Amino acid sequence: MPLKPWCVYCVGASSLLTLIIGISLALSNVFPGFLQSRVKTEVVLKNGTEAFEAWADPPAPIYMQFYFFNLTNPGEVLDGERPAVVEYGPYTYREYRPMEEVVFQENGTRVSAVNRKTYIFQRDMSRGPESDLIRTINIPAMTVMERFKDNAVLANLISAYMRSAGIGLFSTHTVGELLWGYEDSLLKALKVLQPELDDVFGLFYKSNASNDGEYMFFTGQQNYKDFARVDTWNGKSSLDWWTSDECNSINGTNGASFHPVISKNEVLYMFSSDLCRSLYAVYTDDVAVKGIPGYRFSPPFEVFANLTLNPANAGFCVPAGNCLGSGLLNVSACKQGAPIIMSSPHFYQADEKFVQDVFGMRPKKDDHQTAIDINPLTGFILQAAKRLQINVYVKKVPDFSETGNVRTVVFPVVHLNESVVIDDASAKKLQLIIVEKNVVENIPFMLIGVGILLGAIFMFLMCRQNVPESTVAERQPLLSS
Repeated sequence: MPLKPWCVYCVGASSLLTLIIGISLALSNVFPGFLQSRVKTEVVLKNGTEAFEAWADPPAPIYMQFYFFNLTNPGEVLDGERPAVVEYGPYTYREYRPMEEVVFQENGTRVSAVNRKTYIFQRDMSRGPESDLIRTINIPAMTVMERFKDNAVLANLISAYMRSAGIGLFSTHTVGELLWGYEDSLLKALKVLQPELDDVFGLFYKSNASNDGEYMFFTGQQNYKDFARVDTWNGKSSLDWWTSDECNSINGTNGASFHPVISKNEVLYMFSSDLCRSLYAVYTDDVAVKGIPGYRFSPPFEVFANLTLNPANAGFCVPAGNCLGSGLLNVSACKQGAPIIMSSPHFYQADEKFVQDVFGMRPKKDDHQTAIDINPLTGFILQAAKRLQINVYVKKVPDFSETGNVRTVVFPVVHLNESVVIDDASAKKLQLIIVEKNVVENIPFMLIGVGILLGAIFMFLMCRQNVPESTVAERQPLLSS
């Protein structure tokens, strides 16, 4: 018995209506917009939110790896040959970095905190013990020589003391001493002239179980793009080490958190107290970490390019006009005058000259690039690797015979990799959000699919309705009498 015509037309009308609704929803982006709006309001620094808990005490394990460069030809270097180094490492530390002294201000729009970092040595993840010996540049001696090079009388007195005490351009210390500090005989002797001088030196001296100062963060309550953005550091809204307002500006987050709903064409800004400056990263690739989709952001070449290639970096030339090549940053102004130069490991993305000046440099993108993988919807970090290298600017100082005939060189001391991968518990929560996102975003297409199916049924029924009844009867089998 054929369906009544009104039933057939109801199917056709339902098909058309479902298609219109599905296409309209797909074009208007209603469901993705709704989901993004919800995330924007939920990802905020506020007691009780998961975003606040992850910001206050990161659940994923963070590791700091140090790779030292051991000098193999100190005599030849004093005679003017290029240094030859061998990389030792990693020496791995588990890093704990909870936010402490958290105080919400101004109706929850800003929050102050200090970020205490503690490092625990992981012998099973390291090349050797902290007692491994490393021969490298004598940074306290180089710093002292640089400080007193223009005072001939003091320079000669200090040089004479160095000769009598057997203090040279190079020294050998354990990994633990180089990182966390040792009493330096030269600095101790100079305390007679400068009592305020600290006689202990270490690359990360006073950095273990301590913080780098008080931060004031925006919570993201008023604008989601302000989530965890640094407002002030140590009470200041800008720095004073560099020679331009642009270079002294404090931009972005502290690099541990980012705002939700990130697009590929965004520029992500970060402030790094280690580098004494702000920097930025841009999208480079689509990635997946533990099944969670993400965008990879990395600092482009222009961030550390020289003045010729990036005029905006002129302010990082200190003193004004004293510019280094691409890939280097002179941070002596914020390191108590020590001739410290920062770069990427093995001078990755730096001028080829610096790579060739030191035998043993082998820059490689996969091993030496800083990269951050971020889930674009939530802004949560899936995986990150912050990679830096500490170098010393070495040159011949006329009044100090200890420098011999050393050539001018940016000498690599150690490079580090501060890395994190999202923990399994957080990954499972994110996976549920991704599933929800996929379902919500596909609702319009599911409606379009239902509309197409109903349309096919409508066409079939219309064709069936148009078949003459006599033809249908002829197809029925004859009943035997």
